[in-house]
Amino acid sequence: MIAVFPLSGCLFRTRKIERQVSTAPLKTATQQELIAYLDTQAEKLRSMQATVDIDTSVGDEQKGKITDYKQIRGYVLARKPSMLRMIGLYPIVRNTAFDMVSNGSDFKLWIPAKNKFVIGHNDIVKPNAKQRLENVRPQHIYDALLLPPIDPEKEIAVRENDYETVLDAKGRRVDQPDYEVNVIRKGDSGWYLARKISFSRTDLLPRRQRVYDEQGQVATDARYEGYTNYDGIQFPSRIEIERPQEGYYITLTMVKLELNKDLTDQQFALQQPPGAEILNLDKQPAQSAISQ
Repeated sequence: MIAVFPLSGCLFRTRKIERQVSTAPLKTATQQELIAYLDTQAEKLRSMQATVDIDTSVGDEQKGKITDYKQIRGYVLARKPSMLRMIGLYPIVRNTAFDMVSNGSDFKLWIPAKNKFVIGHNDIVKPNAKQRLENVRPQHIYDALLLPPIDPEKEIAVRENDYETVLDAKGRRVDQPDYEVNVIRKGDSGWYLARKISFSRTDLLPRRQRVYDEQGQVATDARYEGYTNYDGIQFPSRIEIERPQEGYYITLTMVKLELNKDLTDQQFALQQPPGAEILNLDKQPAQSAISQ
């Protein structure tokens, strides 16, 4: 058979596969250098205070239906190890649309227009498919904003050579080599893929971070663009956050950003306003609790 195959042209044919590959100059890095970058940047970055433009969408891409909400101005405060506050303002009038805080495990949300004060845990047991914005939790945003370091006691990180799709100078979609740092963590049921961080080969900066749950599903898919150097800390000017299981998308575009300012506990304090209706999502279904 080996002798016959080369002589039998009718048994095979040669096809040309067109694959557009980027011609941009690429940088190289070892696994240790990529991990060291994550650890160093995480150590340098202690807090952030930002004025942002917030774009929000909800829906299901697989079903081809996405609802986009009008862009609003907002403020974001974050402080390690797990504090976050985010305030959104209505367009034009600039009244508070929402105010939410998180300490890592619990969150509070104040909605003045509905006179509702919502509290609960950050973990969502069953996402609300009818009111997808009710699934938003401050901790999801915090985890996407501040990339954590590799924990050597609980995590193993390995480098993978892969490709990403980018636009070339002519606006064509082309494949470009990138680096993937896969972070494997030891959970209650054993080791699992916890994070996948994609580094661009043009500048060796993180372009994407996918966070997985212990069942192997993507919990958060964050993308980073427009890096700026702030006193030795590289931080993106645009962060896109997708929560595919809950069906919402949030994009934060930095208008003004200050890093490592001293933020007090009072700046993360959100008290229930007098007369506001309190809703505890841990004691009642989230469905229609906020939207009523």
